[in-house]
Amino acid sequence: MSSSTPFKMRLVHLDLKGAPPKVSYLSEVFPLFHALGANGLLIEYEDMFPYEGHLRLLRGKHAYSPSEVTEILRLARLSELEVVPLVQTFGHMEFVLKHAAFAHLREVALFPNTLNPHEAESLALVQAMIDQILELHRDVRWLHIGCDEVYYLGEGETSKQWLQQEQNSHAKLCLSHIQAVASHVLTQHPGVRPLVWDDMLRDIPQELLKASGVPQLVEPVLWDYGADLDVHRKIFLIGKYQECGFQRLWAASAFKGATGASQALPPVEHHIRNHELWLQVAGSAPTDSLQGIILTGWQRYDHFSVLCELLPVGIPSLAACLQSLVHGGFAEDVRLSVERFLGVSSLEITDAVSEGPGSFPGSDIHALVTQISLHLRSSVDTLLERNRYVTGWFSPYHRRRKLVHPVMIQHIQPEALSVLSRWNNLVQQLEAALQPVFYPDTIEEWLEENVLPSMQRLQDLLQDLGEAAAQQPPPTSPGWDTGQNP
Repeated sequence: MSSSTPFKMRLVHLDLKGAPPKVSYLSEVFPLFHALGANGLLIEYEDMFPYEGHLRLLRGKHAYSPSEVTEILRLARLSELEVVPLVQTFGHMEFVLKHAAFAHLREVALFPNTLNPHEAESLALVQAMIDQILELHRDVRWLHIGCDEVYYLGEGETSKQWLQQEQNSHAKLCLSHIQAVASHVLTQHPGVRPLVWDDMLRDIPQELLKASGVPQLVEPVLWDYGADLDVHRKIFLIGKYQECGFQRLWAASAFKGATGASQALPPVEHHIRNHELWLQVAGSAPTDSLQGIILTGWQRYDHFSVLCELLPVGIPSLAACLQSLVHGGFAEDVRLSVERFLGVSSLEITDAVSEGPGSFPGSDIHALVTQISLHLRSSVDTLLERNRYVTGWFSPYHRRRKLVHPVMIQHIQPEALSVLSRWNNLVQQLEAALQPVFYPDTIEEWLEENVLPSMQRLQDLLQDLGEAAAQQPPPTSPGWDTGQNP
C-alpha cells in the first residue's frame, strides 16, 4: 500500500444495528475493502450478536449465529482485515435497556439511552456482554467500548443525589464508569486494549483527566464527520490528550450515515472533503499521533431511528474515501483508480449519479436506489401537483366529492397508470436485488420508508378516479322517433 498515507490502520465500520448484511454479501465486499486500502473492520454488532444465557433476549430476529460470526472473522482474515468488535457500554444502550428485564438499569427511567453507572448490576451487565463478545473474538488486539453521546447522564435520581456532594461532578461520574469498564477489559482479557469515542472526554479539564487514570486505560477515537472540520482545533485536542497521558489516539471519519437520519444517497463530495481534512490533521499533528482512522458508515442514528444509506449504496463513497486516504487526496488519478475498482465509466461526486451500471458487489442496488431516490417522488409530485388536468379538474375538492368531467378521465388515467407501472417494475427489480443481500425486515422497512408513500399517492389517485368514474351516469343511446303511435 502507498506510503503517502499517515494512517497505518484504516478500519471500515460495519454498523449492524440496521440493515445487517447477510454473510454471503460480506464475503463479496471484504476483498473489495482490502483492494481499496482498508486493513481492518470495526464491527458494531448491537443486537446481531448471538448473546447467550440471560443476555439471549438481546438477540435481534436475524442475529448471526456463533458459526456465522466465526465465518465473518474467517472471511476478514482471508482479506487481511483486522477485526475490532464494538460493544456499547454506557450510552446508546437502547437495544439492551428497551427490554423490561433491564429497564431498571436506566439512568433516567423513561429513556433507554443511558446506563445507570451507580448500579453494580449495570457494570455486571456490560462485563457479561464484553466477555461473550471476546469469547468469540479471541485474537483481537482492540475492543471498542463505545461511551459516546451519554445523554441524560446525571439526570437520574441516584446521580442527582451523588452530584450534590461538593467533590463530585458529571465529568467524574463519566470517567469512573469508563475506568471501571476499561479495567475489566484489561484485567480479564490481557492484550486487548479498549477504544472509546472521545466526545464525552473533550471538555473535561486536563487535570481531572490525568487524575482519573483513564488515559492509561483507553485509546480515544476523535470523531468528526463534517466537511467543515476545524483542523486547528483537532490538532489542539490531540495535544491536550497527549499531555493528559493518552498513549495512542485514533481518528474517525464517515463515508455514509452522517448527513441526515433518513439520507438515502451519500453526498460523496462531502465525505471526500471530510477525509481530506483528516489528512490535513494527520499531516500537521506530531508524527504518528494517530494510530489509525475508522471510516464510519452509520446505518441508524440510534436503535429507534430510520435507516440511512444502505451499505451497497455507500460503496462508491467508501471507495473514494479509502483511496483518498491511501493516496493523500482525491486527485484525478485517484478518481480514475476508483472508477476502475467500481467498474463505472464516470464517478460523479456532486450529484450521486455514476454513469454505467458498475461491477462492484451490490452495484445493482446502488443503481436502483439512486434512480428511485432521485426520481420517484418527483415524478409523482409532477403528476399530482403540476399536471394541469389533475390540478384543474381533479383537485382534492373534486376527489373528496368524487366529481370528475368524463373527458378528464381519458387525460389523467393513462398517464397515472403508466407512471405506476414504470415504478412497480423498478421496485420489483430492487426487491429482487435486495433479497440476496438483506433480511426480509430490512427490505420491508426500506421500501415502506422510501417507496410506499409515493406509490400510495399514485394508487389513491387512481382509486379516487375509478370511484368518480363509477358515479358517472351510463351513456344512453338516442331513441328514433318514427312519428307513429304505438
